[in-house]
Amino acid sequence: MELAGEIDAGIFRWINQTMVHPALDDLMVFLTTVKLSAHIFLLAALFIVIRKQRGAFGVLFFILLAVGLADYTASGILKPLVQRIRPCFALEGCRLLIDQSHSYSFASSHAANSAAVASMIWIFFHRGEPVERVFSAVMVLYAFLVGYSRIYVGVHYPGDVLAGMMIGCMSAGLVYLTLSWLFKNVLQPRCLSGRGPAGP
Repeated sequence: MELAGEIDAGIFRWINQTMVHPALDDLMVFLTTVKLSAHIFLLAALFIVIRKQRGAFGVLFFILLAVGLADYTASGILKPLVQRIRPCFALEGCRLLIDQSHSYSFASSHAANSAAVASMIWIFFHRGEPVERVFSAVMVLYAFLVGYSRIYVGVHYPGDVLAGMMIGCMSAGLVYLTLSWLFKNVLQPRCLSGRGPAGP
């Protein structure tokens, strides 16, 4: 575990202190700050409504459940369980670009939540028309950049971000599979049986 922690810290220093440029600082702060970039999710929701119309509410419901599960897993379970100190408070020479409270580091809820959104969008749109496939790819890229920004601004180790992304992807998959199974095996049969035999 110590070796893994040293490797994680080494990669963090490489990204946070070496792979930097003043022109990227504002972009990374924008990506990592929910108050600044929240409109991206609003635009994504608008796209979903336009493309799916009546079915959009179901897709948005799936997304909200996936985000809720991912956020609870990362922040409600793992952070208090692991109690990993953030690199900006544990390592010397860290470039901290945002105000950060003394909350725990593992796993990154930002990475988990954005990955949950991107994964669910991918599930529903990656086989659609070209514009929908582009939308899916853009949201996946956005989720990756959000995770990367957490390292760049100094508040998460790469391992925190990787774990968060895995949590987000698994949360989306679990929500989709569970609700799809319930619809096909519980709700749909009940609806069909409730209609009764067709009249003459």
